[in-house]
Amino acid sequence: MGYIELDETDRRQRVQGFGAAFTDSSCYLMAQMPAEARQQLLAEFFGAEGMRLSMGRTCIGASDYARSLYSLDDSPTPDPELKNFSIAHDRAYILPVLRQALAIQPELFLFSAPWSPPGWMKAGGSMLGGSMQKRYFAAYAQYFVRFLEAYRSEGVPIRAVTTQNEVDTDQESRMPAALWGQEYETAFVKSFLGPALRAHKLDTEIWLLDHNYDLWGRVMDQLSDPELAQFVSGVAWHGYAGDPQAMTRVHNAFPSKAAYWTEGGPDYTNADYETDWAAWGARFAGVLKNCSRSIVAWNLVLDEHGQPKIGPFDCGGLVTLDSHSGQIRRSGQYHALRHYARAIASGAQILGTRSTAAHVEHVAAVQPDGSFALLLTNQGPEQAVQVRFRDRASTVVLPANAIVSLAWS
Repeated sequence: MGYIELDETDRRQRVQGFGAAFTDSSCYLMAQMPAEARQQLLAEFFGAEGMRLSMGRTCIGASDYARSLYSLDDSPTPDPELKNFSIAHDRAYILPVLRQALAIQPELFLFSAPWSPPGWMKAGGSMLGGSMQKRYFAAYAQYFVRFLEAYRSEGVPIRAVTTQNEVDTDQESRMPAALWGQEYETAFVKSFLGPALRAHKLDTEIWLLDHNYDLWGRVMDQLSDPELAQFVSGVAWHGYAGDPQAMTRVHNAFPSKAAYWTEGGPDYTNADYETDWAAWGARFAGVLKNCSRSIVAWNLVLDEHGQPKIGPFDCGGLVTLDSHSGQIRRSGQYHALRHYARAIASGAQILGTRSTAAHVEHVAAVQPDGSFALLLTNQGPEQAVQVRFRDRASTVVLPANAIVSLAWS
């Protein structure tokens, strides 16, 4: 029998929270629900008796999970003065859903990313793929400012932004996307976006990258530039390629820059969509043990066909809302995230551990009130593991394919 031993002297990053994305598609589906059902679902996500999610990601314009292709400044000709800027699209159902979630969880930490600048800012003139043009950097910085100020005026403060969702791909022009080379992202943040937010007295944080672990070398080089680093508080990571240890490498080199895991979701076409909680639990343990302050899933809600969408990928929602019956199916990711969000409070500090327990992923934390939590994920058959803390030890039997949460003071 293996053991897991907590080291309460080895205190690591503080957890910001857990959440998912308020995509255009998710907000539209929730807005179509009967008012009472929508309130119940949002309370299940964000309420004290529910999952206790405390973070949410929003999209600046259309992502691949939107009902239509749109930016906040759609213009047939270049509009560097942003005369056509408008958040009218978001007022229809995105902002109302966000306000309803904030009413349930007033401390909800919202952060935002664009999948593409307006088409007129890009080479090729389309939001579908392509790349940004330098000559519009100043206008794009003001685009961010206008977005942040407009949302704040609607009662929806955005606490952080990234320059671009997935800077290193144009997705073959199949969806809103934009290539941002390292030189371009660096110049935009340090010479345009950072100064613009500061000039307008906006305290919104800037996070780099918003892409995969395997781009860690790019981030290391960027953060070595002090002119850039002064405006950047963190790095946003996706887990589709590479290893989560990349977050630890970057954090060890730049300990003042936080790591945030900002996207990852299930595939509704998988047979284990509703039952793969242990796989997600193991993955989440690796994220938190590698310095991330957050775990934020992809779409909160999609329908039984992974819709609405304008992109090519087969993603599922954290939950599936049946378009005919209105019934809700909860994914394995939902169950894993519920375990984590309820067991580890915002402000908790991840603890170091020592372990000889084979095939058991785990993560430990000390809560803001001084109590402790340990999450154990067993992807194999039933097994026992010994938990050691201070001068005490206890044996815990882990069922097969299970996540077990322990709490004590």
